[in-house]
Amino acid sequence: MKGMENYISWAARIIVAIILAQTLFFKFTGAEESRYIFTTLMGPEYEAVGRIGSGIVELVAVVLLLIPSTSWLGALLSLGTITGAIFSHLTMLGIVVKDDGGLLFGLAVVVFILSLIVLFLHRRDIPIVGQIA
Repeated sequence: MKGMENYISWAARIIVAIILAQTLFFKFTGAEESRYIFTTLMGPEYEAVGRIGSGIVELVAVVLLLIPSTSWLGALLSLGTITGAIFSHLTMLGIVVKDDGGLLFGLAVVVFILSLIVLFLHRRDIPIVGQIA
């Protein structure tokens, strides 16, 4: 990867990691907003499973994003997770959740776009794609 691409990759990976990591606190501590979101999506009986489960997936994505050799996998995992979040906002939650002014949705869109950029920049690191390219 060339100089500028490397800087863009690191910047995008760090921003995605920061956004995902800061939401982990709310998911793992059972903050009211997180409980509301997952109760709306999964019902009260599965709220904790969805909240903690998605937090674990996001934690794994953060770690993978920050390791250069696995950043493509972290980007793919964060892209999949955030696609689900965006879909949930558009179908069940709404853009604005609990008067947040659309902040969570906006952060989800940022994570989506930056994860796509990281995945594109590291496409040659993906085992099957690297063999073809």
